[in-house]
Amino acid sequence: MQPYDGPLLAATDLARSFGPHRVLRGVSLTVAAGETLLVAGPNGAGKTTLLRILAGLMRPAAGEVRVRGRRLAHGDPDARRPIGLVSHQSLLYDDLTLAENLAFAARLYGIARPAEAARRALAAAGLADRAGATPRQLSRGLLQRAAIARALLHEPGVLLLDEPFTGLDARASAAFRDLLRARAGEGRALVIVTHQLAEAWELASRVAVLAGGRFALERPRAGELAAFLPRYAEACAG
Repeated sequence: MQPYDGPLLAATDLARSFGPHRVLRGVSLTVAAGETLLVAGPNGAGKTTLLRILAGLMRPAAGEVRVRGRRLAHGDPDARRPIGLVSHQSLLYDDLTLAENLAFAARLYGIARPAEAARRALAAAGLADRAGATPRQLSRGLLQRAAIARALLHEPGVLLLDEPFTGLDARASAAFRDLLRARAGEGRALVIVTHQLAEAWELASRVAVLAGGRFALERPRAGELAAFLPRYAEACAG
């Protein structure tokens, strides 16, 4: 990953509507190298919409996203290349084995020796013995681990994670937290969207509460989660 002096991820005045429903109303954020932004909020607040826009999978009605200073535009795969995404969908093809899925993804990212890269990624995720399985043969937890392996395959500088701990048992969650902490320590920028604040609290540099289409609260993460929860509830209600 080449050094970059500015924020690795920046969004300015993002807006998005679905019919008459305004989901995002001028959301702005920056995430620098080594930072982890935790985005929380009630159901329907627009968290997943925000993440899809940040990933370049959805166009905002207004505003823009920049990744390493480059505007994220439709039809510009190079701008999306530094992004790794863990979403509600695994982004894996059901008719391909895990090894085939990750090798295919490696080829898309221009990674040398894609089959070897796929084997390394599966081994790192503890899925070496499942390389020949298809996604539909996996439990929810194993499928989530495979999705994470795919997202990290090309060593992205920006990681976008939507409810990433879903389906993971306590041991897998702890290992994943360690991995994310290490990625941030290497200078990557992370955005984590989750209802499970306890799972990601210690990883966060900053915490933002999305409510009513806006950031009702954004502040550095400090102290214990229990002390933050009353302010979280107030931000969601107000």
